Amino acid sequence: MFRVSNNLVGILNFITFLLSIPILWVGVWLSRQGTSECERFLDKPVIAIGVFLMVVSLAGLIGACCRITWLLWVYLLVMFLLIVILFCFTIFAFAVTNKGAGESLSGKGYKEYRLGDYSNWLQKRVNNGKNWEKIRSCLQDSKVCQSLIDDGSNTTSDQFFLEHLSSIQSGCCKPSNDCKLEYFGPTIWNTSATSTLDANPDCNLWSNDQSLLCYRCQSCKAGLLDNLKRDWKKVAVVNIIFLIFLIIVYSIGCCAFRNNRKEGHMNNPY
Repeated sequence: MFRVSNNLVGILNFITFLLSIPILWVGVWLSRQGTSECERFLDKPVIAIGVFLMVVSLAGLIGACCRITWLLWVYLLVMFLLIVILFCFTIFAFAVTNKGAGESLSGKGYKEYRLGDYSNWLQKRVNNGKNWEKIRSCLQDSKVCQSLIDDGSNTTSDQFFLEHLSSIQSGCCKPSNDCKLEYFGPTIWNTSATSTLDANPDCNLWSNDQSLLCYRCQSCKAGLLDNLKRDWKKVAVVNIIFLIFLIIVYSIGCCAFRNNRKEGHMNNPY
């Protein structure tokens, strides 16, 4: 009879194999049907993840159920490397997202974000011109400022100042509070006698052109990093849970590998 560990490894990898099929399908769909650069950018990583999960799960499934020791050994090696990579990534994610936070403003419901508050590694990524052009294109395609534009005609300045904007909306869809521009709408701000355009380099980058707004501003990059920081922390927490699961599966796989070796030794004592 199959041992419990072999059965468990087989069942877990069969489930993983089934999960890899829709992941692979999504990747292929994005490569063929993706309408924006952001969607097409994701197709190759998704396909790679789907293929990886499919191959590894098949190796574990066949190795455990068919008692093929060398295939199970390869499976365990890949699992070990995956555990190490995920562990390192989790530590890295916590390290690079440790710095940076929004600045609360008196009488405002939203916060403002400054690029220099975030880790140097993240700053280098968004300050790279090629990288930022792709990111900016994605932000524009996602219509992150669209909800502010749609409600603009009915929003007074007092109402807008109490809005709880997302970090990206605060950084990309309006000028910095330092500029003291006059409010005409959520995405329409003009200079006035009290404006201080020299107070912040972003002030001269602001545009009422709805396709530009503050997408070129340092505050927009900072808002993106603040959003990325929160997302990475969530991913890091999920990674910890996934790591625990992988370690359990790896331990069960080691038991199945030991069972295969014992059975092989019994069948071939010499």
